[in-house]
Amino acid sequence: MGYETRLLIGGELVDGGGSPIEVENPVNEEIVATVGSASLEQLDLAVAKATGAKSTWGTMPAVDRAPLLHGIASALREKTDELAFLMTTEIGRPLSESADEVEWCAACFDYYAEVARSEIGRVIPPIEASQFSVVVKEPHGVVGCIVPWNFPLLLLVWKLAPALAAGNTIVAKPSELTPLSTLAVADVFSDLPAGTVNLLAGAGDIGAGIAEHPGIDCVAFTGSVATGRKVGIAAASRNARVNLEMGGKDPFIVCDDIGADGIAVAAQGGVWSACLNAGQVCTSSERFYVMENIFDEFVSAFVEHAKSLVIGDPLDPKTDLGPMISRAQREKAVTQVEASVAAGAELLTGGGRAGFETGHYLEPCVLTNVPPDADLLREETFGPVAPIVPVKDLDEAISLANGLDFGLGSIIYTRDLKRAIRCVKEVRSGSVWINDPLTDNDAGPFGGFKNSGIGRELGTEGLDAFREAKHAHIETEIEVKDWWYPYG
Repeated sequence: MGYETRLLIGGELVDGGGSPIEVENPVNEEIVATVGSASLEQLDLAVAKATGAKSTWGTMPAVDRAPLLHGIASALREKTDELAFLMTTEIGRPLSESADEVEWCAACFDYYAEVARSEIGRVIPPIEASQFSVVVKEPHGVVGCIVPWNFPLLLLVWKLAPALAAGNTIVAKPSELTPLSTLAVADVFSDLPAGTVNLLAGAGDIGAGIAEHPGIDCVAFTGSVATGRKVGIAAASRNARVNLEMGGKDPFIVCDDIGADGIAVAAQGGVWSACLNAGQVCTSSERFYVMENIFDEFVSAFVEHAKSLVIGDPLDPKTDLGPMISRAQREKAVTQVEASVAAGAELLTGGGRAGFETGHYLEPCVLTNVPPDADLLREETFGPVAPIVPVKDLDEAISLANGLDFGLGSIIYTRDLKRAIRCVKEVRSGSVWINDPLTDNDAGPFGGFKNSGIGRELGTEGLDAFREAKHAHIETEIEVKDWWYPYG
């Protein structure tokens, strides 16, 4: 299969004028393609093209934009096999997970095609009978999207679909680790006015250029806390709008009321939420808090299921777990595990390479007796690693869950409705999943508390993230008001 290595600027495919980016297949560590990154001049051109398209796309009625967005959804579905293969090649995850991602992207476009037709503001009560007041929501203008490597298309679409539905134009940059799948979707935007969507490859310099560019009105970012802060500061320095999703250290709480069958289900769900995409999900479960009287049973079931995962070639339909994205990412996870073991933790399973001499493979790691101050319980791991901690009751579990400066997602298993509602109210995270890990909903907002981010994606909240509210106050009578001068 050939790879699209050209950038999309102003409706044209062009070669990048910047430094070359080598794309590695994490299965065999071979370079599969070289992409030219955008030059800063090409970034300027992309912003200029997006600015030029604002008057056409931004003023188009939502009823006319809707079929175009549905068309993008259909085009994505037609490219499912191609895009899934590209993402698996770049990321190393199972092909089935990549195919699922394409469908999630298409569904998101279908959702926003309709949601944007529902309202563009609201009528509010006037101050006097002769007046009429409305709130109108308008697009920001040009939106810059900076997208990570773990879900290169989905996390682009979560920004791009609502931003387009709101009437904005786009300049987007994928991660330098995964540019191929993003550049491959250039043709799905061919029915939009030229310049409405622009796709640039590049590394940190282009990301910084987007955050700092005076022609970009809003920056939407997903990535690390450190980089997100830089993006936020750059945008704030010029009063640009910003939407930041900066990862987490998500807790997984298991209550003692779920019964033996519930423990088996929770263990299986826990392995999935810790190991999906080799644990490289911003909402991966990275801290497990299990009540003491079911702790041993849960750990036993968890370890047994983790050992059963098939690790191998992600193109093989029997594979459950492929390699991690890069050597650096694998080393980060292994370093946290090894430091915990050196401090007294017990590694119950995992840590090896599953017999592979090449590729960034890491067998799922399950640990107990991890010291509370270990990085493994406090810093984002982003790998298939599960530290499991006993807790005496729900009070302790919630306290520990809320004890970090992250708050993206949390998962709780309980059959007790009161406990479930208590967790929804008291756990400080943007998403709370009860008995069903990591199930996103296009209609439900996604984002984090504390260091996990600012703003929301998805839902009507995600649409409003890309719109400005304007109050229009209309007086139908031209007359002098009693409260004007002179007061005497």
